[in-house]
Amino acid sequence: MKLNDISDNPGSSKSRMRVGRGIGSGKGKTSGRGVKGQKARSGVAIKGFEGGQMPLHRRLPKRGFTPICPTDYNEVNLGRIQAAVDAGKLATDVPVTVEVLVAAGVCAKPRDGVKILGMGEMSAVLTFEVAAASKSAIAAIEKLGGNVKLLGAAEVPAAG
Repeated sequence: MKLNDISDNPGSSKSRMRVGRGIGSGKGKTSGRGVKGQKARSGVAIKGFEGGQMPLHRRLPKRGFTPICPTDYNEVNLGRIQAAVDAGKLATDVPVTVEVLVAAGVCAKPRDGVKILGMGEMSAVLTFEVAAASKSAIAAIEKLGGNVKLLGAAEVPAAG
């Protein structure tokens, strides 16, 4: 066997239909497109059109909204903060703020503040001054003897 002897099995591939090549071909004149109208032309784009009836995507009600000024918090879990304390990047005597977390490498940039989430184990007693915190995070921090001060929108430092 040689490479030039290799071929497909007979009948495995069909040759393409040549349209518009005379009435005897069976696909002459209108090339199988019928006669006239938008669909007989090339570049037809009538995806959602339902013959003049109100299309489904317009019959269904709109829901929800996108807030014009959404808050974008750095979400940090307690386990990540404890890992930073264990690595010596966070001091336990200084209140934990956005600037402290950015300096420690826990957060990349300040954004609109920090939200503390309750996932992970915490053993260090810390004081937090953050924009937001989940109920489970606040409970875990206060159980150890730390405290959480939630900053108002005016007190959160501007991102930049």
